Amino acid sequence: MANFDQELDASGLNCPLPILRAKKALGGMGAGQVLRIIATDPGSVKDFDAFAKQTGNELMESGEEGGKFVFLIKKS
Repeated sequence: MANFDQELDASGLNCPLPILRAKKALGGMGAGQVLRIIATDPGSVKDFDAFAKQTGNELMESGEEGGKFVFLIKKS
């Protein structure tokens, strides 16, 4: 896993909450900073992919870790 500047634990939250929380967290971050998101909703995989495309932020990494989904998004 790459380095990250901030972590958001969205475990137990169902969509669209993980996306909304990530959007809020990214809003307070500087360009080039990386947000690590932990989610348990399987739907979040395609949601974060779409979110990155729509917002122009880079989805650097997407994977599974101990039954949870982990995403790294770099703010553009």
